[in-house]
Amino acid sequence: MENSAQNSNTEEHEIRLGTGMGPLKFGASQDEVRALMGEPEEIEESEDDDEFEHQAWNYLDEGYSLYFDREDDYRLSCIETDHPGIRLYGEAIHGRSPEQIQELMKRHGHEQSEVEKMDTGEMRVSYEKEMIDMYFEDEELQFVNFGVFIDEDLEVQWPA
Repeated sequence: MENSAQNSNTEEHEIRLGTGMGPLKFGASQDEVRALMGEPEEIEESEDDDEFEHQAWNYLDEGYSLYFDREDDYRLSCIETDHPGIRLYGEAIHGRSPEQIQELMKRHGHEQSEVEKMDTGEMRVSYEKEMIDMYFEDEELQFVNFGVFIDEDLEVQWPA
């Protein structure tokens, strides 16, 4: 077992595209997540008319929502976080501008981004292939939503 206090500051909040975040790995069962994170403060069930039946486990103090899809046997498939310590490719990204984020992604070979201005005034920068959406308010990254990779045939690519 690693000494988690030692690496908790950086590794714990490192987004690994298609794989997970820190010790959380896409494909983990709810029991595995519970063992890592403890009990969520709240569990939300999807609405009946939702396209995908899922549960969202909200860890409000940590700033995480973890999503489990029914069709994936309730395995962890998506993470949303506004944790101030979030990192991508080893760099802290919370509060960064859209341009800084796009530059970071470009340096790591991700060219294709889609930018959308929301009705609420915020802005979303999405990388479809990388399965990540980043939300900005006043030119500052507020929160990130990212999930397991899906191939062209819409097959889920669970990390090895």
